[in-house]
Amino acid sequence: MTGIDVRTVTAHGADLNVAIAGSGPAVLLLHGFPHTWAVWSPVIPRLAAARTVIAPDLRGLGDSQRTAGGYDAATTVADAVAVLDALDVATADVVGIDLGASTATLLALTAPARVRRLVAMEGLVGTLPGAEDFLRDGAPWWFGFHAVPGLAEHVLAGNEAPYLDFFLRAGTRGHGVDATFRAEVHRTYAGAGSLRSAFEYYRALPASAAQIADAAAGRLTMPVMTVGAAPVGDATFRQLSRLADDIVGHVIPDCGHIIPQDRPGELAALLEAFLT
Repeated sequence: MTGIDVRTVTAHGADLNVAIAGSGPAVLLLHGFPHTWAVWSPVIPRLAAARTVIAPDLRGLGDSQRTAGGYDAATTVADAVAVLDALDVATADVVGIDLGASTATLLALTAPARVRRLVAMEGLVGTLPGAEDFLRDGAPWWFGFHAVPGLAEHVLAGNEAPYLDFFLRAGTRGHGVDATFRAEVHRTYAGAGSLRSAFEYYRALPASAAQIADAAAGRLTMPVMTVGAAPVGDATFRQLSRLADDIVGHVIPDCGHIIPQDRPGELAALLEAFLT
């Protein structure tokens, strides 16, 4: 994309690939699986018109370093803070989707002075109460598959593309994502090492949930917005409404899980209104 500076930031023991665009108040965008920073590409131009957009590849994902460990939420929070420090950013609006929603929320709970506003979308935040309806029939099947150490990366090596395409199609209601983003996902998730890093996030979910539960003794004192679609819906709102002093929730109709790719216009409008 034009107007985007992609650089390496050494943060908290890992070399992280970070995309930066625009100028003005900072907004930090945290992606999930199977994404890279480029999942935000459709909304970055609108946000960057009035803000400095900071979109890192999470550790082990995209073009960031594949580390041996550090895939729990507390470590990814430390990564995010280190990125802000490296870029001389004192405070930012923080937006997280999927796995990034937990990191964004834990960042807001544990470092509230760094977070002006919090947006969490299409992701369960640990095991906080409120997601019981979503989990009535159990967690999505891939949570268990990805969580078994060494299994999924061994089974999928050489067959990454069709597996990744399943998530990209399902997350956009069968439409598929932008071809450039799809190619980036295929490139950066190829090979057992890249897959291992991705699945380590699922293997760290119990530790992340415990970290979030401990932090949830506090409050989210900044304005909070949740954005749901299919399949998570209003579960994130139900979880965070118990912790937030000021919260608004939206569910975008006829929208798949990968909101920035499936409904970028609607998402950009919600973000612009909330972050202004």
